Amino acid sequence: MHIPKLCDACGGLRQRQTSFSLLLTITLTALLVPPSLAQTPSIPSPSTAPLELDLLTKPKDYVITANTIHPERLTVPSLWWAQQNSEKKLLDNWIAYPASDKEPARVDLIVNQQIWSLLEYVERYDFVNRLGSAARNFGYNVRVFNYQKEPLANYTCNFSTSPALCSIQTTVKNKIGLQRSF
Repeated sequence: MHIPKLCDACGGLRQRQTSFSLLLTITLTALLVPPSLAQTPSIPSPSTAPLELDLLTKPKDYVITANTIHPERLTVPSLWWAQQNSEKKLLDNWIAYPASDKEPARVDLIVNQQIWSLLEYVERYDFVNRLGSAARNFGYNVRVFNYQKEPLANYTCNFSTSPALCSIQTTVKNKIGLQRSF
């Protein structure tokens, strides 16, 4: 008859306890310690600058609108194709601001409120995504407004990452007129 030594049995038990403790420590550390900001680049907040509708009728040299045409070269950002193809009734105009010391380049889209209000959430998201992607290719963020200067959506990117890391936010009004952001 063979009787195992107590210390032989304890060695296996200690090894299992150590493995379990190590696994528990790794699991708790992963759950409780947030990833560092260096690992997850942040997306900047949308511009808080006011919509300047007067630039549509009295443009300044530094802005580009749907009515701006550069005689020698392509005018950037070029959103005319998107407006002519599928957004002609929804996208009414835009104002593109070049980057400054204070803010990155942005395009303020002005939409027809009647058409916008008829769109479902997914259709609005699709519109913002398509035009935001087009503007992103030129290094611009996008904000969407109606003519009452109400912010409706934005497409904001961190252009310091490659590829650019972007976010879409939309404002949805419920049936009683209260707004929520998504």
